[in-house]
Amino acid sequence: MTRTVPAAEFPYALERIGLVMEPLTDEPLEAEGVLNPGSGRGPDGELYLLPRLVADGNVSRIGIARVVVEDGVPTGVERQGVVLEPERSWEVGAVNAGVEDPRTTWVPALEQHVMTYVAYGPLGPHTAVAVSRDLRSWQRLGPVRFAYDDALDVDLAMYFNKDCVFLPEPVTAPDGVESLAVLHRPGWDLSEIRPSEGLHAPGWVDDTRPSIWVSFVPLDRVREDVGALAEWRGHRVLAGPTEAWEELKIGAGPAPVRVPEGWLLLHHGVAGELVGSLAQQQHVNYAAGGMILDAERPWEVLVRTAEPLMTADTDDERSGIVPNVVFPTAVEEIDGVHHVFYGMADSKIGVARLVRR
Repeated sequence: MTRTVPAAEFPYALERIGLVMEPLTDEPLEAEGVLNPGSGRGPDGELYLLPRLVADGNVSRIGIARVVVEDGVPTGVERQGVVLEPERSWEVGAVNAGVEDPRTTWVPALEQHVMTYVAYGPLGPHTAVAVSRDLRSWQRLGPVRFAYDDALDVDLAMYFNKDCVFLPEPVTAPDGVESLAVLHRPGWDLSEIRPSEGLHAPGWVDDTRPSIWVSFVPLDRVREDVGALAEWRGHRVLAGPTEAWEELKIGAGPAPVRVPEGWLLLHHGVAGELVGSLAQQQHVNYAAGGMILDAERPWEVLVRTAEPLMTADTDDERSGIVPNVVFPTAVEEIDGVHHVFYGMADSKIGVARLVRR
């Protein structure tokens, strides 16, 4: 049974530090913003962001930038180029192209960084997976392949999917197999690619608003073939929208952090008015909340926040390509303190300190 508590009673809080990265005015690859980064420690021990760089026409690439830290606080970045571009046929369409919104997880059991990203190709946004040992050279594993489960009566490969991220430690999946768990967010609206279909959710889904799901990848299978990281199975719903600030949809944020209570998952909630399912929105509000997942059974939510832990309150969060957005996507430990990096109004990157109450 999930408990919903006021934000003030949730065991963790976010404290803003400030802006850490903004677009360069003379850089064409950043003409429409830098946002929603992945992150990780390189072989040199340095902390890096992997920001989404958006060029004219909403064409996205994934860059790399060393985080400048002063007295334990991120204060800026040193850009070091681009690590992933839309180059594959399934990343480039006649109208849209992009590799977007990377979520990265260092998985010690594999000694690799595992990235999920949104490949924006001919049929819209679908999740893909890549791996790296150094954050610079990424091996694409291709779009995610969803195992069919007849009991669910759904082929998840049909749907757009975003906000995907792996947990860093193996768990025992519901089928008893040691596995890596991955969170994702399918959307049931097919009208963008086939207008006559509209919402096309499986019959058992009562709430068609985009929600957080969890799937699994057997660890032994990945050790045999790293490509199995893109083969997900055992799908189940983790959490859906429940509060006014997340009335339209919710999605996972950074890789969950292991805490004494279980797994801390930061997530985003969206309220307002959506115009279509894929267009850049101008009448929505993105806020950040929190959940605690069970340590051994991370497909169960123990506690979640009734109110956001952070809302769009500063000028950088209120004004941008998509106004009124805070969108957490990366979390890293610096001198024993976890810091959360987040997109600000789809234009810039901010950082907040994660503190225990």
